[in-house]
Amino acid sequence: MAFDPTSNNKNTGRQSTTDIRRLKRTQRQSLTTDAQQQHSQSLCQNITKTKAYKNSLHIACYIANDGEIDPFLLIEHAVFSGKTVYFPVLSPLKNSLYFAPYTAGEPLKFNRFSIPEPVCHPSNWKTAQQLDLLLLPLVAFDRHGNRMGMGGGFYDRTLAYLRHRQHWRKPVLMGLAHEIQKVEQLSTQSWDIPLDYIVTENRLYKAN
Repeated sequence: MAFDPTSNNKNTGRQSTTDIRRLKRTQRQSLTTDAQQQHSQSLCQNITKTKAYKNSLHIACYIANDGEIDPFLLIEHAVFSGKTVYFPVLSPLKNSLYFAPYTAGEPLKFNRFSIPEPVCHPSNWKTAQQLDLLLLPLVAFDRHGNRMGMGGGFYDRTLAYLRHRQHWRKPVLMGLAHEIQKVEQLSTQSWDIPLDYIVTENRLYKAN
């Protein structure tokens, strides 16, 4: 189970994963356009200050939907800075992800979940191990680096190799979220891959 304050901070109760996912999706979807734009600007400022971003040349990101905090300004900054940006693409053979290079202005195609992906030959795809920094969307997070996604498990399967790495760990995992998506603590499973950092419009959290 996980503990989660209500949006008004009136009480804290024991909630199921389904309840938390529903609440946090509703909260982020309810943000105004102005709030979303302000959060995106602050997110970009907070990330570009980090050593992890400054030292990274190959960065995977995502295209925001469902009220997710939008990294489009960060993507523009990365491209302008000479970094290569990638978006996730579904593996045609298994339920995991590869990462395709993105070029501004080039067409995107929709996958089976109606999420846009770059159009390029699979020979140009990267695996997670080949990235320097992976920026992940999430539904909820806690300060310990635990992440709740949409429930498909695609990132956990893609990053499963990290459970066996104690020293060399690549890429750096950075979750992006609105501050309202933070909870006190999330329950975890053996297959969950914790994040190294979470960045919101307010601050950067380094996982304990």
